[in-house]
This record gives sequence, structure tokens and C-alpha cells, in this order.
Amino acid sequence: MKPTYQLISPTLGELVWNTEPTDELLSIQFAYLTYIQTNFSPILLEVRQGFTRLSLVWKNSSSQQEFIQLSGSLNLIPEPLPEKVWQVPVCYSSEFGQDLEDFAKSKNLSLEEVIQLHTQPRYRIHFFGFLPGFFYLNGLSPKLHMPRKSVPTPAVPPGSVAIGGKQTGIYPIQSPGGWHIIGRSPLPFFDMKQVPPVWAKPGEQIQFVPINATQFENWMEDDTKIFLQ
Repeated sequence: MKPTYQLISPTLGELVWNTEPTDELLSIQFAYLTYIQTNFSPILLEVRQGFTRLSLVWKNSSSQQEFIQLSGSLNLIPEPLPEKVWQVPVCYSSEFGQDLEDFAKSKNLSLEEVIQLHTQPRYRIHFFGFLPGFFYLNGLSPKLHMPRKSVPTPAVPPGSVAIGGKQTGIYPIQSPGGWHIIGRSPLPFFDMKQVPPVWAKPGEQIQFVPINATQFENWMEDDTKIFLQ
């Protein structure tokens, strides 16, 4: 599964895989990331990861040309993905999921069916983006795919679990957002006081676990400390 290299500007290019995001592709991306960072760091300014691409920002045009000459002959061994699975508690309710009922009606599903479909998969973390600590997850059931809102929510609370397009995600900090909010997790997803500020890593998996409002409060007070130890 080799990528093509797309030249965007004299100092910007992208490795692009013409496929859907999968665990196999992520393993290959990790191999390319390791190779590039090990061998080209002195002439590379930045690497940005997407679901099916790696964007490379070079110091100058000659640096990019040097990589292009080598990239076609690369035959890298995919890196194994981490086995870690994080259990992420979520309270699915109208109190925390302001769009949950409307979302279920629009999909012709019961609330229980939405929750079951959302909590069943293990979601793979591909990369972080959009906001500090925002997980880009792969694995949402096609039955829950939903276009983004036409009118974004001005202030989405941190920990809000939402669905937009083919993805589900968790807002790590308060932010405007156009995804459908179906619940909230009591966990902190970005904390500058912690080292590192995000407790999960790309390649690891998360699974959402439904909790009730009382359990949510208990997590806020006590259980989060245990989770982060």
C-alpha cells in the first residue's frame, strides 16, 4: 500500500493513500512518520497527519526534491498498533446530549438503539486536530452517519460527545461546534497541568461506556483521579 506524492508548493507536499482509513493504513502511516522524522528532521519543518495523508512542510525546495527522489523506492514495514483500549464513560441524556432526541428521531432509531450503536465499537485514534486534545476517531457505525448542523452551537461544553458526518468525537475544551451532541463524558481530555496534557496516544483505542447522571457526578468528584493514575 504505497502512497503517491503530491507537490503542492515548492516547500509543501503530501503523501496520499487512495483508500479508506483502516488500521492497516494507520500502521503504514506510522512507519512513514518514523522514517521521515528519523531521517529528514534537519530539513523538515512540520508533519501533519490526516486520515489518508501526511502533509510535509520543508525548509526549502531542495529539501523536498531530495525526499521526492527517495520516496518512490521506499518499502517500509508497517508498525504494530498499540493494544491499549481506554474505557470512556459517557452520560447519554437530554441534560448532557442536547441533540440526542432529535438525532434519534431523524435516524428513525430509539434512544437505546443510538446508545447501543455508539457504544458497541472500539474506535481507533488516528491523530489529534481541530482543538488541543481532539481525537480523530475511526469506527463509527454507518447507521449513525449524519451531516453536520446547518447552524453550529455557539459554545459546546468540554467533554461533549458528538457526531458529525462519518465521525464521532469529544470536545476537549469549550468551543463552537457543528456536530450533534449526544452525551457528555466527565473525563478531562486536555489539561495543561498534566504531562502530557492528553492521556491517550494516536493508535490507541477508546470504547464509550454508558453511565447515568449519578455516576457522572461520582466520576467528576472521585473516579477521574483513579482513571488518570
